[in-house]
Amino acid sequence: MRSDNVKAGVQQAPHRSLFNALGFTQEEMGKPMVGIVSSYNEIVPGHMNLDKIVDAVKLGVAEAGGVPVVFPAIAVCDGIAMGHIGMKYSLVTRDLIADSTECMALAHQFDALVMVPNCDKNVPGLLMAAARINVPTVFVSGGPMLAGHVHGQKRSLSSMFEAVGSHAAGTMSDEELREFEEKTCPTCGSCSGMYTANSMNCLTEVLGMGLRGNGTIPAVYSERIKLAKHAGMAVMELLKKGIRPRDIMTKEAVLNALTVDMALGCSTNSMLHLPAIAHEIGFDFDISFANEISEKTPNLCHLAPAGPTYMEDLNEAGGVHAVMKELADIGLLYTDCMTVTGNTLGENIKDAVNRNEEVIRPVDHPYSKTGGLAVLKGNLAPDGSVVKRSAVVEEMMVHEGPARVFECEEDAIAAIKGGKIVAGDVVVIRYEGPKGGPGMREMLNPTSAIAGMGLGSSVALITDGRFSGASRGASIGHVSPEAAVGGPIAFVEEGDIISIDIPKMKLDVKVSEEEMEARRQNWQPREPEVTTGYLARYREMVTSGNRGAILEIPKRQ
Repeated sequence: MRSDNVKAGVQQAPHRSLFNALGFTQEEMGKPMVGIVSSYNEIVPGHMNLDKIVDAVKLGVAEAGGVPVVFPAIAVCDGIAMGHIGMKYSLVTRDLIADSTECMALAHQFDALVMVPNCDKNVPGLLMAAARINVPTVFVSGGPMLAGHVHGQKRSLSSMFEAVGSHAAGTMSDEELREFEEKTCPTCGSCSGMYTANSMNCLTEVLGMGLRGNGTIPAVYSERIKLAKHAGMAVMELLKKGIRPRDIMTKEAVLNALTVDMALGCSTNSMLHLPAIAHEIGFDFDISFANEISEKTPNLCHLAPAGPTYMEDLNEAGGVHAVMKELADIGLLYTDCMTVTGNTLGENIKDAVNRNEEVIRPVDHPYSKTGGLAVLKGNLAPDGSVVKRSAVVEEMMVHEGPARVFECEEDAIAAIKGGKIVAGDVVVIRYEGPKGGPGMREMLNPTSAIAGMGLGSSVALITDGRFSGASRGASIGHVSPEAAVGGPIAFVEEGDIISIDIPKMKLDVKVSEEEMEARRQNWQPREPEVTTGYLARYREMVTSGNRGAILEIPKRQ
């Protein structure tokens, strides 16, 4: 056992004295030590129930012969952090979570791990850590929130943000806004649409790191407690069999995840997190893979915000396994990939059934023949940009309009809510990328304001920042290279005509090469607003959005 490095032999007598201080018995000292990485806290709705999940995992581990030991991971609520300086601290936590978990697991020599995340950055951060640490590991999340109900319709967090836009447009009263406020988020759990948290939790099943239902069983269901107990038992089986994360998270598993992402219509943020996870296993993930996979992968689900169905509906329809079965039946998945069940992906899904063909369309009757995401390139985004095309209305799939340029998110929101953006405009928000932010803020506020103002089918938004999984419409993010490093988005001027062609994967500004070069020569980098603390260190090490905003040590000049 790896933990013998801190428990066995004469040289470890001082270590054992410290375990004695922890209350370890002699019997426990001879058993495998399993780290339970708990993301529990009292500020994130998706994490407030994780204490119960952790307790259930501990029971499962102990029942299967291990010694569970809990240690923490941090979590930020993106909704609460939205629209102010707090959002600069969201994406950056992914790497803090990965780094701190690596430190804890290796410093204390755990034999195995159970990761208990739920929200946007915890899941990818802990997947990155699992690949680095490479001891037997199982994921069990806290589960999704149930949908809210307002005026007889199911609602979710994106509805709440859009209600604010409607209120600003004068089409919603104070009383109606308050009703949305009180009914949109009715339970604990990750927000109820196919936003980033639920996207990544679903993809743990595809990657093979989570048990069936991990992405979809609602947080408040007792079935989630059972799942957690089984996760604790499963990790002990993995330990006996010697199956580790890098045996499971292979190149083929990552490509499976991207394929199912396309079918589910996941958040654009998966195009930041999958490259970062791939980087940890030594797979150089080019975001352009998305277009190749998208062209042959049908979009089978229109979950909120793209459509009227929610995570609870996906769960009742058969969950992620039913989606995978649809895709595997037409040869789109690598079914030989190992999983935390000890069986292959193909073995796991062979009996999966699609119980609702409106929630999960069959492959011969998809919402569209191509996948939910697209990577656009052109003279405005030479290294790529990302759009959730499954959430774009038909009339905005091809669009041209004048650029309305803003140097930060706050200025754009003020213009949108102030009625200064009109049909046909292309809102450009720059200096919000990984370095420029720093932290690559998520922009649900401006996209929701556009939708709430009734402009969702006539106004596009382009940024070197990123979007919430709750964003919908012609919202194109991750524009690379970003403005802060002199990418072309830095040279766009008010009134320039921006051309968007999602079917042809193109994003261009209609300005000559000569003019763009002249603007480049006159461009001066902006002085960073943040010069101290973690964000300053992050800015120096972070790469561009098209590379997953991974951290690298800067090369010496």
